[in-house]
Amino acid sequence: MNSKAYISVMIERSRKAQKVFEGFDQQQVDNVVKEIAKVVYDNAEELARMAVEETRMGVYEDKVKKNRGKPSIIWNSIKNKKSVGIISHNEETGIIEVAKPMGVIGLVTPCTNPVVTPMCNAMFALKGRNSVIISPHPRAKKCTRYIVDLFNNAIKKYNVPEDLIQTIDEPSIELTNELMKNVDVVVATGGMGMVKSAYSSGKPSYGVGAGNVQCIIDRDVDFKEAVPKIIAGRIFDNGIICSGEQSIIIHEDNYDEIISEFKENGAYYTEDKSEVDAIRSALFPNGAMNKNLAGQSIQKVADVAGITIPEGTKVILAKAEGIGEADALGEEKMCSVIAVYKYKTFKEAVDIANANLDVTGKGHSISLHSYNKENIEYAGKNIPVCRVLLNQVCATMNGGSFFNGLTPTTTLGCGSWGNNSISENLDYKHLINITRIAHYMKDAIVPTDEELWG
Repeated sequence: MNSKAYISVMIERSRKAQKVFEGFDQQQVDNVVKEIAKVVYDNAEELARMAVEETRMGVYEDKVKKNRGKPSIIWNSIKNKKSVGIISHNEETGIIEVAKPMGVIGLVTPCTNPVVTPMCNAMFALKGRNSVIISPHPRAKKCTRYIVDLFNNAIKKYNVPEDLIQTIDEPSIELTNELMKNVDVVVATGGMGMVKSAYSSGKPSYGVGAGNVQCIIDRDVDFKEAVPKIIAGRIFDNGIICSGEQSIIIHEDNYDEIISEFKENGAYYTEDKSEVDAIRSALFPNGAMNKNLAGQSIQKVADVAGITIPEGTKVILAKAEGIGEADALGEEKMCSVIAVYKYKTFKEAVDIANANLDVTGKGHSISLHSYNKENIEYAGKNIPVCRVLLNQVCATMNGGSFFNGLTPTTTLGCGSWGNNSISENLDYKHLINITRIAHYMKDAIVPTDEELWG
């Protein structure tokens, strides 16, 4: 069967399933969505092991934490939200909002997060009474097939239609492109090439931009508190998360003291030119990120670079030789290596961050450790990102947390800076259509020309 015919069959089955699911009420829908989250939570260890074995990336223990944490915070965030029928009635304006499905949602999912991303975006799609077809990364096809089977077996008890959740068993670029052309909406999580393909599919699409989180350490911060958070973020799942801290920007007055604190917490710091050059060459051979080091252990990174690091090293800090295009170390690295910069004024720190983001990662996020209200607001106003994570572990909290107000998700919009259609964290609201019933407001007060124009 050719690609067009294969996808056509999947689409036909998906549409039939969606039409049935559209008749479910709010409680029935929420039962299904909850079950999807619970499947991952209950099978956290097995799914973590499968993901590491198949993708050959990341850390088993961290994936277990992710497989338990993400289902919990996402379900907690959406469990009491209306997504079926009338979802709001504004007494003042008379506007009544009615939620309706979008149809068949195509999910393009990455090998870097092969369990939680399909779970998360399937939850959002199903919350809106849509059906789902997943196109996984080829390096995660077995894992995806397995979790889809788990999903479908778990939700059978709610009398859902067959084919509500499907996956492409042997994914390819050709099949993925054909899928994106034929679904009603695309959610693409992956490299910029895939996201561009999604936006070129002719269908409404949500994509994510590249991450390159710059971390600014303000001079007033308690660095004994900040440093362990930064390390925890950088090393989580061997640094594969797009929200992981990629560069640290340190005030010159605190530089030596903060570097010492990093060393005490398991960092290997180097400003030796030969070592820095070797690390750069290992990470960016021929100027492009070395995908073979994505999600790999710090020891493997050191081995490829040909440098010796102490036993027990958690992360490598390499002092960059320039900013922006002058040094590739300031780009996204997807492993436990951090580029280090020194600044004199907070404006200079922001300028360094912006120079690096201009190369890659604009629109995504920064990490800021500061207690200075003026500096916090300056960063928020002057850095083109959609999220500023303040005094937190950016890697694990950027996609929402019990301890911040960000929407829990695995899909982080990067706005026009990142060539994305949204500048916020994706959730179920982006996967429902809304009909607005507008009443005539007979008592409305119309302003006079004087009131309008002065």
